[in-house]
Amino acid sequence: MIAFADLLERLVFTPGRNAKIALLRRYFATQPDPDRGLGLAAVTGELSFATAKAGLIRQLAADRTDPELFAWSYDYVGDLAETVALMWPSRATNAAPPRLSEVVGTLDRAPKAALPAIVAGWLDACDPSVRLALLKLITGGLRVGASARLAKIALADMSGGRIAPDDIEEVWHGLAPPYSALFAWIEGQAPRPDPADAPVFRPPMLAHPLDAGDIAGLDPALLRAEWKWDGIRVQLVASAGGRRLYSRGAEDISDAFPEILAAMEFHAVLDGELLVVRDGQVAPFADLQQRLNRKAVTAKMMKDYPVGVRLYDMLFEGADDIRPLAFDARRARLEAWHGRMAPARLDLSELIRFGSIAELAALRDGARAVAIEGLMLKRADAPYVPGRPKGLWWKWKRDPLTIDAVLMYAQRGHGKRSSYYSDYTFGLWRADGELVPVGKAYFGFTDEELAFLDRWIRNHTTQRFGPVREVERGLVLEVAFDAAQLSSRHKSGVALRFPRIARIRTDKPAAEADRLETLMRLVENAQS
Repeated sequence: MIAFADLLERLVFTPGRNAKIALLRRYFATQPDPDRGLGLAAVTGELSFATAKAGLIRQLAADRTDPELFAWSYDYVGDLAETVALMWPSRATNAAPPRLSEVVGTLDRAPKAALPAIVAGWLDACDPSVRLALLKLITGGLRVGASARLAKIALADMSGGRIAPDDIEEVWHGLAPPYSALFAWIEGQAPRPDPADAPVFRPPMLAHPLDAGDIAGLDPALLRAEWKWDGIRVQLVASAGGRRLYSRGAEDISDAFPEILAAMEFHAVLDGELLVVRDGQVAPFADLQQRLNRKAVTAKMMKDYPVGVRLYDMLFEGADDIRPLAFDARRARLEAWHGRMAPARLDLSELIRFGSIAELAALRDGARAVAIEGLMLKRADAPYVPGRPKGLWWKWKRDPLTIDAVLMYAQRGHGKRSSYYSDYTFGLWRADGELVPVGKAYFGFTDEELAFLDRWIRNHTTQRFGPVREVERGLVLEVAFDAAQLSSRHKSGVALRFPRIARIRTDKPAAEADRLETLMRLVENAQS
């Protein structure tokens, strides 16, 4: 656990992407099996323990600390694992901190009744840094600013260039901790792991935003256009070894959408957009949000929020990898396949007829009126290439909407932003003079603007709630967003799609920020 704790601490306080990759690579190269594989599983979110949960940690803290002192400390720190790690009154012991493999093995096998004494003994044997790593491992959510993708890049670096991160991605979902076969392949001691018929994820092809400077260089004759729907990009993988529905980021979201899995009675890999669809009409993204991030869904939820997938592309037909084919050839294969199979809940994305870029621009400008994000432009001869290759696919989104909102609350960030207040809740004025929150944003600003906002927040705090500060109603932020939808879950009655900070309006008094009715008119316009 000592080496793993050191890795987590360094990742938290190391801001640079390349430096984080170097830390991960060093850990994987220097730690023995199976510890390095279990560390990899922890960083990539592949570890979970059925019997060890946050409730166990709360009970241990209640047994060892004064409840009132713990409550005050937890409120100030705002993180359960960090609070317990700092407050834990350890008892004298000759025991050494456990190895990572010992912790994982014990948490997997030990009966639930034995865990409190075991975990307490581990905490007694550890210093605060190792305690924190141990507790984060148990409670989940490491929040160290290192994604699964960074870990796979670090693994690829270990191979000396023989293996690309996308090669690792293509076998990842056919492997399991502690990844012995993966490390043997990376170190040149064994061949590439064979996922066989496992329903593994393939890295997606991504589009570049279409800038004004790119438009002049486009040849309409070489392009194909589709609508950019306001859902989430998904990959459907159905093979002899099973069926999976993956998000664009390789997260398995199958459990949240069982009706899609049930419809995947085929052998193919497909690329598309997951949408809530009622009577043939695409519902707002806020409806889809009701189904996201759930481990299970009820029959009522499936009825209230019926989902389907609008297919964009085909990567595999059976065992045939068609990614090297041109887009037109893949589209023809997809259309022929769809005509034969007629799969339930899966339809085809429309190819838009056009004769000029000017025609496309007019369609893009009218996208908001029909609740569509914009256009996708794809070269007819483009193969399906993982990553974001330049000059093959473009996304031409409609212009964002903006409001002037008042900063209400701020929360400390994670990773390299852990020392800054970088998550901002903002609100608009109601007719009765009450300021009500309408959204939260945590990107869109420069490092200099982040430093300014952090200073302002610290100097204008009125109340604290753990990691959250309430601030004076004195700073206006121009907030850009893609769409606004009615929402019964929010006090304001509205939810924003992709809000981000566009500008800090130090020139504008808070009293002159926008009213809620202004935002509600944008909702009405978007849904009329």
